[in-house]
Amino acid sequence: MNLSLKTVAQATQGKIQGFENPVITGVAFDSRQVQPGDLFVALVGENDGHAYLDQAKKAGAVAALVQDDHQVGAVLPAVSVADTLVGLQDLAKAYLAEVSPKVVAITGSNGKTTTKDMVAAILAQKYQTFKTPENFNNEIGLPVTILSMPENTEVLVLEMGMDRPGQLTFLSQLARPDVAIITMIGEAHLEFFHTRANIAKAKLEITAGLKSGGLLLIPADEPLLTEASELPAETKTFGPEPTNCQETLKETKFVDQGQKFAIPLLGRYNVRNALSAIRVGQAFGLNLETIATALKNFALTKNRTQMLTAQNGALVISDVYNANPTATKEVLQALAQEETQDLVVVLGDMLELGDQGPALHAGLKDAVLAAQPKAVYLVGDLMVNNLGPALLKSDLSQTKIYNYQKNEIDQLTDDLNQRLQANDCLFLKASHGIHLEKVLDKIIANQN
Repeated sequence: MNLSLKTVAQATQGKIQGFENPVITGVAFDSRQVQPGDLFVALVGENDGHAYLDQAKKAGAVAALVQDDHQVGAVLPAVSVADTLVGLQDLAKAYLAEVSPKVVAITGSNGKTTTKDMVAAILAQKYQTFKTPENFNNEIGLPVTILSMPENTEVLVLEMGMDRPGQLTFLSQLARPDVAIITMIGEAHLEFFHTRANIAKAKLEITAGLKSGGLLLIPADEPLLTEASELPAETKTFGPEPTNCQETLKETKFVDQGQKFAIPLLGRYNVRNALSAIRVGQAFGLNLETIATALKNFALTKNRTQMLTAQNGALVISDVYNANPTATKEVLQALAQEETQDLVVVLGDMLELGDQGPALHAGLKDAVLAAQPKAVYLVGDLMVNNLGPALLKSDLSQTKIYNYQKNEIDQLTDDLNQRLQANDCLFLKASHGIHLEKVLDKIIANQN
């Protein structure tokens, strides 16, 4: 990126404040993340970004995007707009049009981050590829991702999140994808959508900005998608996964179209994500052998079924960024196939499930029992008050259950450090709001 203040003003229909003409090489909305040469976008939310202009300048920001209704003085050269969030989005549209990469957009109740990582690894075999970092997948994160891509980007792989109707319509129309993927329809966000049918309808909004002739990929065994009306003409399916998948804790093998594949992930449920990524690779002209090579060692975003090592040598499976009933059951089912290590399970509340939350938490009982853990640690009201009693009604002669409230993370950490054995396999999963990543930080060995 190499932008002038005039270019920013033109893209955002804003007014220039100040007389300097800085060269803008990046964009940031968090003053703690500012790099030298950045345009600091002063967003107005729970915290008002205008209060951090001085910090942004000290960190190296050379200009700011500010709102008309804020007096910012002469801290930084600036472009003033009516709404800085809209200005950020308008600037992203302009930069996307300038770089003009092919765009792959991915959404789904589960698996979208893993699929994003797979697709990017595959397409990077042939194209200059850039992908959504971490979870930058909403109205703020997506435009920041666009503005972060290098000028030589040929393919942009975007993850798109959703927690309300209309959100994916906006994101899709902003990004104008050439390919769109819906990984699956699960129970995530039932608090807002109430039924899976409503979730499916909202996920299909990803086609709102799909370019003419663009490709939509959907799971073959999801009638809420395959039987939907007005699907794009170029709609193709993937899955279900082959019946002869070979699973271990650290690798899953399968065959597709006669080609052998191995992905460095636990669980056959990840094969579906791989199958959608394979279809994208083929749509972009890559052969199956090249795709298999890319998938064998692709890099997975942090805390998505990530394999780590505890300080005492125990295997740790971290999946603490997000959780819903479907995803949690799938990992537990995969762990149930393994008999090599003593399993310790830490499950935190799965959020945004609405009135169905208690029943869905209790409904994890069979999957937990099938995995035969030697210990289960439950964190949060929903787990403790629903899954806990369901487990206690079962035969748990070989399993110990420990209960913690959300504010007892430090005690949980201390207990795990005392009880975890070197030959254990520790699995942690919860919604991000439970903050099990704080537990990870204190029990894992240095991974660098």
